[in-house]
Amino acid sequence: MADEDDDLILSELDDEELVAQMFDDLYDGMREEIMEATQILLDRGWAPYDVLTKSLVGGMTIVGNDFRDGILFVPEVLLAANAMKGGMSILKPLLAETDAPRMGKMVIGTVKGDIHDIGKNLVAMMMEGAGFEVVDLGINNAVEAYLEALANEKADILGMSALLTTTMPYMKVVIDTMKEQGIRDDYIVLVGGAPLNEEFGKAIGADAYCRDAAVAVETAKDWISRRHNQMQAGA
Repeated sequence: MADEDDDLILSELDDEELVAQMFDDLYDGMREEIMEATQILLDRGWAPYDVLTKSLVGGMTIVGNDFRDGILFVPEVLLAANAMKGGMSILKPLLAETDAPRMGKMVIGTVKGDIHDIGKNLVAMMMEGAGFEVVDLGINNAVEAYLEALANEKADILGMSALLTTTMPYMKVVIDTMKEQGIRDDYIVLVGGAPLNEEFGKAIGADAYCRDAAVAVETAKDWISRRHNQMQAGA
């Protein structure tokens, strides 16, 4: 702990100041402070879902944007992610007990031949933060790994990530295999990664291209609500 932080007592900050401080502490990867502040907000009567969305997800959105814009780099993002996980460790059991919105289930992983995972990890965390269940397959995933996980986990969404132009085409292999097996329409397919764009997403048959973690969350929510509406209309 830096000496200058010793005179800052989190419990003496009002709610607004505390959330602002949490944004700063997340940005700086301060896990213990994030856990303490999370508990303070809960003790003040905040709903777990509000703590999650207003402080942790709010803070990680800033981290995600600055990573995308080249202001933050991999080590800092990993520290921020670790700090968020500290807060999540307190909130997760509480969220499970409450009627916090369960949006759906996502299987996510980086495609075969690609070992980049920071963008994917951010998406996974932000999706979790928005109330989705996330099954993270990690890096270098062959088509079989995706399909097996989708079936076993009874997932709603498949998220694929690639950071290399050479691995991007593998996304089409996965989607084409899903079509061949007649299961393509059973899942929402979202793709992302630095070299991708909207045209590429359309060309390979994905439901949507997501340029960053914040967009991925909004897009997933949008598609899930459309599905629910279709189901109700067909009921």
